[in-house]
Amino acid sequence: MAFQELKERQAFVWGNAPFEEVAVSLADVHDAIVTAVGPADGKAWLEVACGTGELSQRAARAGADVVGVDFAAVLVETAKRQAAEAGLDIDFRVGDAENLEFEDASFDVVTSTFGAMFAPDQTAAARELGRVTKPGGTLAMANWTPGGGVGSMFRLFASFQPPPPEGAGAPLDWGRPERVEELLGGAFDLSIQEHATTLEADSAEAYWDEFAPGFGPLKTLLENSDEARRQEVHDAFIEYLQSNFGTPAGGISHKREYLLVRGTRR
Repeated sequence: MAFQELKERQAFVWGNAPFEEVAVSLADVHDAIVTAVGPADGKAWLEVACGTGELSQRAARAGADVVGVDFAAVLVETAKRQAAEAGLDIDFRVGDAENLEFEDASFDVVTSTFGAMFAPDQTAAARELGRVTKPGGTLAMANWTPGGGVGSMFRLFASFQPPPPEGAGAPLDWGRPERVEELLGGAFDLSIQEHATTLEADSAEAYWDEFAPGFGPLKTLLENSDEARRQEVHDAFIEYLQSNFGTPAGGISHKREYLLVRGTRR
């Protein structure tokens, strides 16, 4: 299967940290997705690349019959645990956004928050999003923009890592309206808007202390680096935050721009 080794590595990386600690900072994005979808009571809802399931919980509380799929088994187990603790009945499964196990036109609502954008075969992922959505159904996605605060952060991390394999799609391309139209416009009538969510911290060091242990790609990078390299990554990240998002009081206000994509299946 194309990019199978890459996807296995990604699954390990994203599951190599308690992502639920990072997902807390995305609460307003999850709320924006739920608002974009509209009334959900009784609808069949699929969350693709669900992570630790925070959006799925919101959908379930809104009355939807929810299935959540992610390729990282560790994240799926966390999603199951958190849903059970919240008293919510959600069907979480391990699965691949490029090859979903569901029949055609199975869901009234399909969503993905900074998830499907990381599938290396973008055409396959887009095809699957369209395939499992019922005619007249709703697709809602949040995708980081390449020019925003997360896009620049990803480029910083990429400077410390080997390049992806040839042919793998660049995740941040999902944050370009023209690419979204190219990928999804044949199946959906689309509405695309730019939004932003901001993460505040008392200092760059406080941001690092909260973010580094919970963000799998950064945690894995640090674990695979020697002490000198870890210090280099730390110092570069602190400088990046202070230079671009520092406040007069010494804090950090990290503005993170994203595209909110809403589609109606033709």
